[in-house]
Amino acid sequence: MPQHFDAVVIGTGQGGSPLAVRLAKSGRETAVIERAAFGGTCVNVGCTPTKSYVASARAAHVARHCAELGVQVGGAISVDLAAVKARKDKIIGQSRDGVEAWLRGTQNMSVFKGHARFTGPRALAISGPDGNLLDEISADEVFINTGTRAVVPPLDGLERIRYYTNSNLLDLTELPSHLVIVGASYIALEFAQIFRRFGSQVTVLVRGERLLTREDADFADSVQKVLAREGVEFRFNVQPSRVEPHPHRENEVCVGFEQNIPALEASHLLFATGREPNTDDLGLAAAGIAVDKHGTIPVDGQLRTNVPGVWAIGDVNGRGAFTHTSYDDYQIVAANLLDGASRSVDTRIMAYAVFVDPPLARVGASEAEVRKSGRDALIATMPMTRVGRARERGETDGFMKVMVDKESKRVLGAAIHGIEGDEALHTFIDIMTADAPYPTLQYAMHIHPTISELVPTLLDGLKPMK
Repeated sequence: MPQHFDAVVIGTGQGGSPLAVRLAKSGRETAVIERAAFGGTCVNVGCTPTKSYVASARAAHVARHCAELGVQVGGAISVDLAAVKARKDKIIGQSRDGVEAWLRGTQNMSVFKGHARFTGPRALAISGPDGNLLDEISADEVFINTGTRAVVPPLDGLERIRYYTNSNLLDLTELPSHLVIVGASYIALEFAQIFRRFGSQVTVLVRGERLLTREDADFADSVQKVLAREGVEFRFNVQPSRVEPHPHRENEVCVGFEQNIPALEASHLLFATGREPNTDDLGLAAAGIAVDKHGTIPVDGQLRTNVPGVWAIGDVNGRGAFTHTSYDDYQIVAANLLDGASRSVDTRIMAYAVFVDPPLARVGASEAEVRKSGRDALIATMPMTRVGRARERGETDGFMKVMVDKESKRVLGAAIHGIEGDEALHTFIDIMTADAPYPTLQYAMHIHPTISELVPTLLDGLKPMK
């Protein structure tokens, strides 16, 4: 007979792990299942490792430019990628081991290591790497937190070359001489700047006419300006049609294009062309759990699937693709299920950052979205050159922007491309979450000298959107 639990959580990502612990602490007999590394994408191949690389890349960049601040460093600045990787691996290991110890040390928790597949609406079979059945369990409540993986386009010749995604690029111990990146969104640009600052030649292949198509064009241009100045090469309106091994250099590649565009040689080829949900090998059909054409699991505002007693949280539900949205999913489910609340993901205000340096952070609507809505709105922008803290640091790239509803005085959206913009943006996130009018923020006294202190000044400059 299968072992029965009150609750089962599949996956130990940023939503699954805290949810499993919270369920167990509520008195539920809880099982958590992990087929790979504890901690999920963020800890192992996402936020934690890439931001450790961002830190190393920034240190190299600052060292190269420290003479501008009157600091002299003798000799050329170089990067030891093996040492960067070793530091990253140590940070990952601490986080991953911490998650596993947390789960295994929680009362009322059973931890299963293996691949979970549904055999019924709330029944699961757990198998090992060789496919052999390890356990069978069932539960009254099942929570799916299986995340996403990198998409690799089906190019001709792919099986003949060595290529990389965000996961295995982090395994390199020697710097690429020429890194070619297919894609022009968040992951692509972060890696482009990281490896350019490490010392690699970097070329970014952009399918369309500009970067970051979800952002306003002025912000995309601002980010491009910074990266181009640092030596990142961009090729627009190109799309690879085939790849093949380099005829003379082992493990290197040639990227081919249509329309008589010359092939591009690369020592390393990175695909940063999106992600897809890990739902194709979960046996969802056996449980009657619906998926959409993208493979994501549709959920209602409380993150319930179409099958009673089954929830989907994190990237797999298509309601957000960030660690913080996954964690918020956990908080919504826990509040509704355990605290008698009635929270809904439908009221969540989306916010995120692109961790290029300086970062680009945004909350709510873009200017393009506000204009499309036809609302009577006010808008203000301010260059980072007006921010004292930025001038003092010698880092004045970028600008701030905010849009507000003229009648209700509510902030509709805001974005900052600039030093510490990812932190300063939280002033807007908080005022929007509180549903307070913008003068509440405009008249707040902020600390000098900071980036956030210029937010009220930004609001002073609001004008009708024309």
